[in-house]
Amino acid sequence: MYRAVIFDLGGVVFPSPFAAWRAHEAAHGLPHGFISRVIVDGGEHGAWSRFERGELDPAAFGEAFAVECAAAGHTVDVGAVMAAMTSGAGADGESGTHAVVVTAIRSLRAAGLRTAALTNNFANADGGTHVSGESDLARLLADLFDVIVESAIVGLRKPDPRIYELVCERLEIAPTEAVFLDDLGTNLKSARALGLTTIKVDDPHAAVAELAGIVGLDLGASA
Repeated sequence: MYRAVIFDLGGVVFPSPFAAWRAHEAAHGLPHGFISRVIVDGGEHGAWSRFERGELDPAAFGEAFAVECAAAGHTVDVGAVMAAMTSGAGADGESGTHAVVVTAIRSLRAAGLRTAALTNNFANADGGTHVSGESDLARLLADLFDVIVESAIVGLRKPDPRIYELVCERLEIAPTEAVFLDDLGTNLKSARALGLTTIKVDDPHAAVAELAGIVGLDLGASA
């Protein structure tokens, strides 16, 4: 029996940042997928991973990631990349979300299931994040989720198994009692290994329909 559902944010609750990266690449003459390749090639010790674990502040990250991009063959305006990424991350509250997913989350909570957000993100210069504080977005997320786990705050990032264990601990459930939705297969693989039921989100409506079948509830996927 499922007791909780865990949601990634970017690419699940909000549009994926990948679209903003691709647009930036096209506008600045960069190869398609260049930013993603630099991030993947950097691995767990690269600037992006370190930033998402809260190990680098924005200035140090900007310098380090620019060096990695230059080493990969291109000059990148890191500040512009980050601005493009956050501009599509629901900063203006519910209008920036996938409505079908928000409806599903509210239906889950009304049915008595617990909900959590599990996100790889980054902190700003004062240590806060774009999903915390007093913004419209932060208030929306506080209303949707019982638990919010942010990589930059806890010092762990997906797909590290420990971050899945942490969110389950905070939900007071076993991993086998949760469904986890993410748009990246590598994050889902690690979660499945711990016993979570996983859904890969390519299309929000299809993902909500799949979730509804798993938990046995009408989540309004056809709305």
